Amino acid sequence: MLKIWGRMSSSNVQKVVWTAEVLGLPYERIDAGLSFGITKDPEYLAKNPNALIPTIEDEGFVLWESNAICRYLCNKAAINGSAAAQMLYPVELKHRADVERWMDWSSTALAQAITPVFFGLIRTAPEQRDQASLLSSSQKTSALMAMLDKQLATRDFVCGEHLTLADVALGSNLYRYMVLPFAQIGYTRPELPALQAWYERLGRMPAYQAHVIMDLV
Repeated sequence: MLKIWGRMSSSNVQKVVWTAEVLGLPYERIDAGLSFGITKDPEYLAKNPNALIPTIEDEGFVLWESNAICRYLCNKAAINGSAAAQMLYPVELKHRADVERWMDWSSTALAQAITPVFFGLIRTAPEQRDQASLLSSSQKTSALMAMLDKQLATRDFVCGEHLTLADVALGSNLYRYMVLPFAQIGYTRPELPALQAWYERLGRMPAYQAHVIMDLV
């Protein structure tokens, strides 16, 4: 059985579990990271020398990096004729490239922008917060979300009319953006109607409800 190491409060672990759920793959998840430890243990480091989560093991094959894991799971399921895999990770060259572009952007742009304000508001004591840094992070994140809002203005999902790995890669940080207590630093999220509608569509999906919508910790 597929094994997934990582705590569910991690946005990167959420991607992998969400993908496995949509594909209907049975899996065992092992809590790891932060208070759960494990990631610095020699046995884990032998699997993932980065000491990060998630890591998977599938029939003896070990893989880390969340986007790579999601693509791997889809590719394996597609070999077995999974329609869900072909939906999440399209076969047609240009459509697949579009999905991969947004997956990469999720890691290189959006995650980088939102991480400071997420850690500042959720995992940092108020008296230790750098107000200027958190405001800057909030503004950068909103600018990127405005790009997504424009992308979504003419479609239901990031790369078309159905869920793909682009939505999965972006969806966890979308949830954080929608529920972070920005008021604590005097910031107000701009109104982005297409983004809001996309968030509501994702919120009606069982896997998103079960594995993304949760207390921020």
